Amino acid sequence: MTVLTDELLDSFTDSVGPVGEARLLPPVLYTSPEFYEFERRAIFQREWLCVGRADQLKEPGDFRCITIAGEPLIAARDSDGELRVMSAVCRHRGMVIAEESGNCRRFTCPYHHWTYGLDGELLGTPAMERTEGFDRSDHPLPQLKVELWQGFIMANFDHDASPFGPTMTKIDDMLINYGLESTTTLGGKTIPDLPWNWKVMMENFNDPYHASRLHGPLQTFAPSHMNDFLPWDDHDGAIGRIQHFTDIDSSFNPTQRCILPVFSNLTTEQRKRGGFVLIPPTLALAIVPDEVAYFIISPQDAGNITIHIGYCLEPSALEDPLFDYLFKAAEDGVNNFNEQDIYVDAMTQRGLNSHLAPRGRYSWQEETLVQFNRWLVKRYREHWPANGA
Repeated sequence: MTVLTDELLDSFTDSVGPVGEARLLPPVLYTSPEFYEFERRAIFQREWLCVGRADQLKEPGDFRCITIAGEPLIAARDSDGELRVMSAVCRHRGMVIAEESGNCRRFTCPYHHWTYGLDGELLGTPAMERTEGFDRSDHPLPQLKVELWQGFIMANFDHDASPFGPTMTKIDDMLINYGLESTTTLGGKTIPDLPWNWKVMMENFNDPYHASRLHGPLQTFAPSHMNDFLPWDDHDGAIGRIQHFTDIDSSFNPTQRCILPVFSNLTTEQRKRGGFVLIPPTLALAIVPDEVAYFIISPQDAGNITIHIGYCLEPSALEDPLFDYLFKAAEDGVNNFNEQDIYVDAMTQRGLNSHLAPRGRYSWQEETLVQFNRWLVKRYREHWPANGA
C-alpha cells in the first residue's frame, strides 16, 4: 500500500502555518523508503544541488566526485577552463568511472576503457567497430545545468530550471563583505553513513532553539533568543537567520573568540553577529567573522546520509606561521558541536521510527523549521503523484 495518499498530502497544511500554530511534518516523511524515492524525483532531480567550491577546481583537468541521492557526479574544469558537472556513470555498462578527486586529461572507465573528455564527450571505444549504427557522438556523459553562486558550484539535472541566483538575494545581503567568491577553501572532511534522514540534519542545523540547551557552554556567545529570522517568501531558495553575539568577533572554537583573521571587509556591526543558512536540499552554512563552515548533505537512503564539511577563510589566514595549529583548533571547535548534534540527530531518527512519534508543536525560536516546511511542502504539492507528476 502506498504512503503517497491524498490524506498525507492534505496533512501537510498543519505544518506550514504561523510558527505558533504549526505542527511537525508527519514522521513517515523521515522514515519511508517510498517517500524518499518520491523526494529523489520531486526534489533532488529538480532542485539546485551543491557539488563543491570553484576554487577546489582551479586548473584544467581538476575534478571532484560526489554522489548525491544515489547519483554519482563529476565536477570538473575542462580544457577551456569551463566548470562542468556531469554523470559519472559510463554509457556502456553503467560502471562509475571516477571517484574522489584529482587531475586528469580524460576519464577512462576501468572496465572496458571507454574514454571521455573533460567535457564529457565520448572519445574512445575499443572494439566497437562491428556494432551496427554505433556513433560515439551519441553517447556523451549526461551534463547538468551549472551556476556559480558565492564561489559554490550549483548544479541541476533539470535544464529548464529557473536560475538559482535570483532566489538568493536575501542571503546575498547577509553575506555582503564576506567575499566568498575569493576566499580560500580548506577542509574536506567527509563523514559517511550517518543514520538519519536528510531533513533531520537540515532541521537541526538551522534550529536556534537547541543552541542554548544542547550546546550550552560551547555557545554562550550566541544564545538562542538573540536571533532575527529572515522573512519568508515562496520564491526564496534558502532559509536564513541572523545570530547576534554577546561579544564582538565570536567564533566556534573552544576560546569562543576569533582565532583566525576576520574577513577583512566586515563592518564593526557585522563582527557582532553571524548567521545560519539552509540552501535545500544539499547545502548549509554556518557564518562567523573568521570562517564560513559549509556542509554538503547527501542522502544515501531514507535513513542515512553522508556529509562533507569545508571552510571558507580569509586568504591572509594562510600567511600566519601558526596557521596549521590555529586552523586545527577552529576545526576541532566545529567538530565539538558536530559530536553533540550527531548524537541528537541519530536519536531523533530512532524516535521518528516509533509508531508513537508525535507531530509536535514549535517554539517561537523554531521559525526556521516552519520555513523549511514551507519550502518542502511547496515542492511536494507541485509534484505529488495524484497530480499527475
